[in-house]
Amino acid sequence: MFDKILIANRGEIALRVVRACREMGIKSVAVHSTADADAMHVRMADEAVCIGPNPSGQSYLSFPAIISACEITGAQAIHPGYGFLSENAAFVQAVEDHDLTFIGPSAEHIRIMGDKITAKETAKALGIPVVPGSDGGVPNLATAKTVAAEIGYPVIIKATAGGGGRGMKVAKTEKDIETAFSTARSEAKAAFGNDEVYIEKYLTTPRHIEIQVFGDGKGKAVHLGERDCSLQRRHQKVFEEAPGPCITPEERARIGKICSDAVAKINYIGAGTVEFLYENGEFYFIEMNTRLQVEHPVTEGIFRQDLVREQIRVAAGLPMSFSQEDLWIDGHAIEVRINAEKLPNFSPCPGKITHYHAPGGLGVRMDSALYDGYSIPPYYDSLIGKLIVHGRDRPEALARLKRALGELIVDGIDTTIPLFHALLEEKDVLSGDYNIHWLEKWLEKNLQ
Repeated sequence: MFDKILIANRGEIALRVVRACREMGIKSVAVHSTADADAMHVRMADEAVCIGPNPSGQSYLSFPAIISACEITGAQAIHPGYGFLSENAAFVQAVEDHDLTFIGPSAEHIRIMGDKITAKETAKALGIPVVPGSDGGVPNLATAKTVAAEIGYPVIIKATAGGGGRGMKVAKTEKDIETAFSTARSEAKAAFGNDEVYIEKYLTTPRHIEIQVFGDGKGKAVHLGERDCSLQRRHQKVFEEAPGPCITPEERARIGKICSDAVAKINYIGAGTVEFLYENGEFYFIEMNTRLQVEHPVTEGIFRQDLVREQIRVAAGLPMSFSQEDLWIDGHAIEVRINAEKLPNFSPCPGKITHYHAPGGLGVRMDSALYDGYSIPPYYDSLIGKLIVHGRDRPEALARLKRALGELIVDGIDTTIPLFHALLEEKDVLSGDYNIHWLEKWLEKNLQ
């Protein structure tokens, strides 16, 4: 087992890893930019190293700075959290080249799943159901029109190197294809430095369902059910729950086994998430995230397993501490993402926290790095906390979420807390009858 782990991240996820290390008796090293000198993860870790100025490109994304921090502190392994360098194959290779351990999958698996076309081809070869679409990138408009006509409108054009909704455009009819194709390529080039795009069938009312998988890197893997992440704004998740309200036990077992068998075949190590669009009882592969997800706490809640602890264990060469037979669903869990944003436009709202009070009580978990007097810097993601609740069933979890939101206080800045108060008054949310387009339509009507 490792003696010391460096956490190459910030905010609530860095604090999450610090806590796991402490429970395991492992020393933790926090890295931080100058803007984060007073951050909670810096205060809570056993050691801290400043790795650069405020811009993430000169600090949290700097290979030399992070690896140097390992050498200075004697850390043997790096936990990347999510975001930043968590899915950067070149960084993983650099870590391994310096005889350090990356707590996550191999550079090869990150590389394969990081390219949307290669990922889709790999998924298909492994027996994972995929959305009908182009075989690889689409080089020009003429080809785009041909592919779209073959698979049928509406279609969606996506950047092969994309993510977060960028480089993604829908063409509902043939007259839309030219504008959608050129816009998607332009956005992809600007965001990722790569204008290659591909085309898929656009499902009209799907849900976003993701399967949590975990592998030991030696041919064994399990799945930990699904999460429903269908309530999204601009392809960004805001509300996640497990198990999915529309998934049957039979469907869960079927798609879960397909995914766990697939990652076992490629000797995948650590946590990963296979994401699908789900419509009319069918699952269609979107992508695989080769890292810990923001919404991992809902899975931890219903399976009573610590995924970060397990990541550390398998990275150290230990066997997984559970098998598929050990995993059974206990109740229902929901997570809402609290962002420092001003409604109705969701504009970033950095600033000083004048008062913070976290909710508590049975079945309530608050993952946040906030404290009274903390100043949220303007340089990074606006996520400031995740409120997670667990209940014996979905109605109890919803009631607990409503109660916990009423207790949560974040003064001094604007947040998205009012959004969730409003959503919990909507019958579609209470019944679980929603899809990936529901929230966008609701926002158009209710937050003008």
